[in-house]
Amino acid sequence: MRNDGPDHDETLMLAYQAGDAGAFDTLYQRHRGRLFRFLVREAGSHEAGEEIYQEAWLRLIRHREEYRVEARFSTYLYRLAHSALIDHLRKRGRLWKHEETVEELPDDIACPLPGPETAWGQRLTAQALSDCLQTLPEEQREVFLLREEAELSLADIAEITGAGLEAAKSRLRYALKKLRLCLEAREVLT
Repeated sequence: MRNDGPDHDETLMLAYQAGDAGAFDTLYQRHRGRLFRFLVREAGSHEAGEEIYQEAWLRLIRHREEYRVEARFSTYLYRLAHSALIDHLRKRGRLWKHEETVEELPDDIACPLPGPETAWGQRLTAQALSDCLQTLPEEQREVFLLREEAELSLADIAEITGAGLEAAKSRLRYALKKLRLCLEAREVLT
């Protein structure tokens, strides 16, 4: 589970916990981009994403004494961010609603995205994907973004979201199916 190298995330967090501010800076630099993109997409706006992002890092600072190496540091960080996101959504009366049934679950999990050859094609594809992401129920979008943006495992995602492993798998499959259909409808995958 844990690598004792000086630049491993868990080691850095333990160093920060012991008072090494430089360790925090390294962790912040390493995780800020992915975490910020995830939260902006989940929150639906740059401003809300930034507010939640700041709250997640503040929670890390406030609760650093409670940190224990029980999972990867990124799982711990995204768990804090997920809690901040849920608090934000509750304040605004937006909570996730799961719509599909298990019978609708596709057999495959692959989501073949094209590799556009031009910068224009890449922008169109990125815009189409962004638009399609907004059509997903929030719980599905969250799992998809944790997997794609944060590159977390399904087990880590289940722990972060508080959902079971099977629920995380289902949400990812639903998200991939809906994204595939949406992108095909926009003729991005053809």
